[in-house]
Amino acid sequence: MQPPAEILEGAAQDVLLLCDHASNAVPEDVGLGIPPELLDLHIAIDIGAAAVTRALAARLETPAILATVSRLVIDLHREPDHVGLIPHRSDGHLIPGNETANRAERIARFHAPYHRLIRDRIRARRPSLILSIHSFTPCLEHGGTPRPWEVGVLYNRDTRAAHPTIAFFRDQGLTTGDNEPYSGRLLNATLNRHAEGQGIPSVAIEIRNDLIREAAGVERWSGILADLTNSLRNSLARNGSVAT
Repeated sequence: MQPPAEILEGAAQDVLLLCDHASNAVPEDVGLGIPPELLDLHIAIDIGAAAVTRALAARLETPAILATVSRLVIDLHREPDHVGLIPHRSDGHLIPGNETANRAERIARFHAPYHRLIRDRIRARRPSLILSIHSFTPCLEHGGTPRPWEVGVLYNRDTRAAHPTIAFFRDQGLTTGDNEPYSGRLLNATLNRHAEGQGIPSVAIEIRNDLIREAAGVERWSGILADLTNSLRNSLARNGSVAT
């Protein structure tokens, strides 16, 4: 049976990395009814996010949890009752196989084990900071407008890590979205549950995927995020991790 996540271990337990959309894998017994080339698009996977997560984990020597199933099978970064949990359409592309999908079965098979693994990991080794790594496409295929941001910082109510992250990126001269290209107040399911819900500072980082498609971009951004993480460690310690 396919494991719910790939786990990278690390000696520095104060930080945990998450990558909900790391994979475009579709189990053989799950029929999506789509051309296989669609699995290489952003609708199936956060392009470059897994590579950045692995490179960052190696730099920081921190643990990371990476999902092992495509979000076209089930979106692990959605609540179980979310309308887009098992998408019937994504950026204009129909996913006909999902029209008749057994929702409860997919939740039990993929969604619940993934989140149970994260929950148990945090209970066993509570981190001081959780970073969730994502990527976004420069422009949606259908009805989209160009997205000018190089990186977006997503968060809900807890701003302890988010506000310093925005300041850090902007100080680096990066075009930075504050709850862009979409709002973490609307779509922040994993961190709401495992970070904010547990009182752990966190931030979701969205990197524009054309910047991390190649190895050089992955190397650059893993370096930027390593520096960010160390900056957050300092700011959270200095401020006592008090929510604002």
